[in-house]
Amino acid sequence: MITTILLEVVLPVFVLIGFGSLMQRIFRLDLYTLAKINFYCITPAAVFMSMYHSDMSGGLLGTVIVFYALYVLILYLIGSIVARPMKFQSSMKAAFNNSIMLDNSGNYGMPINALVFKGDPLAASMQALIMSLQSLLTFTYGVIAIQGVKMKGNYRSMIIGFLKMPVPYALVLGLLLHALHAPLPIFVSQPLTYAQQSMVAIALLTLGAQIVKYPLRLYRLDIYISLFLRLIIGPAIGCALVFALGLKGIPAQALLIASGMPTGVNTSILAEEYANEPDFAAQTVLLSTLFNVVTITGLISLAKMF
Repeated sequence: MITTILLEVVLPVFVLIGFGSLMQRIFRLDLYTLAKINFYCITPAAVFMSMYHSDMSGGLLGTVIVFYALYVLILYLIGSIVARPMKFQSSMKAAFNNSIMLDNSGNYGMPINALVFKGDPLAASMQALIMSLQSLLTFTYGVIAIQGVKMKGNYRSMIIGFLKMPVPYALVLGLLLHALHAPLPIFVSQPLTYAQQSMVAIALLTLGAQIVKYPLRLYRLDIYISLFLRLIIGPAIGCALVFALGLKGIPAQALLIASGMPTGVNTSILAEEYANEPDFAAQTVLLSTLFNVVTITGLISLAKMF
């Protein structure tokens, strides 16, 4: 089973990530443009279509939201407890918590989900919902945390930034049209389908191009603690919550796998934007993505048992 997962799920993902890294080395791709294409076109289309074709009931939607809220709350509490004996300054504490709470559920989690579940509508819609909740967390808590005491006067910018995010709108619109059983005309559905189908390749190529710019440093203990919490403790929490909420089958598998994603690229982007421990953030993104080759393989194997 592990060999099959490596060859059919993990290896295809990292082949595209590696090719994106190679292209960045050779051509110096415009990462700003790639990020905009993903953020404003590909990802919203994938979220909308996943929700529109969703098999997720209202009860399951509420369960996913409860799962995610408990998941990030527990990670926050653990991160805060671990930060005390490490004697982190407030800026480092914020960066540390972001590194374990803000994961890559979008341009890494969505492709993993698509490959594991072969495009199953229920699994895809659950991952799309997790990604939307993650985006909400990033642009609320993530921004507030790293600005800290400097937050005074910046709430307006935070609210405007959140309102500019297309993913929540795509999520709500997809759910609304799904609930109303509203048909989509071909000239709307076909472009959205094309964009959705391109998501896996474009998202992973972009991720590869993004992470290659980070220099690799292997000497910082705080980075390895972050990796342990993100890649080991995170899935353990996810597994406990799956049992506690009584989930089985595809919902249990999808949420368990979603709990094992590496640190999100947005963690580094926010750190650079606000000059808050950018080196630490960059290292956690790079190393957690590399180590995830091992952890996600084991997690997918475990999920198959549910």
